[in-house]
Amino acid sequence: MGEEGRDPAERVITRDLGREEGIGRPLSTRARQTIRSVETYLKGGDLPRWMQRLREIDRGIAAERQHLARAYRALRRECGHDAEQFARRWLVLARSWRFDHLNELIGQHNDWYPIERDLPMDPRTGDYVKVRGRSYRRPELTPEWVLERFPA
Repeated sequence: MGEEGRDPAERVITRDLGREEGIGRPLSTRARQTIRSVETYLKGGDLPRWMQRLREIDRGIAAERQHLARAYRALRRECGHDAEQFARRWLVLARSWRFDHLNELIGQHNDWYPIERDLPMDPRTGDYVKVRGRSYRRPELTPEWVLERFPA
């Protein structure tokens, strides 16, 4: 059967398959094994919420550490060599420091991360598996957290 017996699409495919140089290159292993679905296509446009939330948490904690460090240094300068006054005032300040927004994000992370990441359950513990050997849960920020990083 010659060229004239084929429809136009078959002629193009036959011609492209027969060429030595080809137009494209073979698909990579990753491209061949990637699941193609509407869901993965739609997810590809933006970072997943769990990733956005973790970024917000990490940036928020870094910002709080900077604010606390500045307050710590300022109070240290203000109190001079009076360690007792510094400790008393720093404890009051540490206990009054608010982390409501960050703790809300951390709570959302702890509740939703395993579901959003589709983590498998560990049948022995009845909990989600650890991520890189560590728990996915983040501790909430408390006055104790402040005092661990900036002791009175």
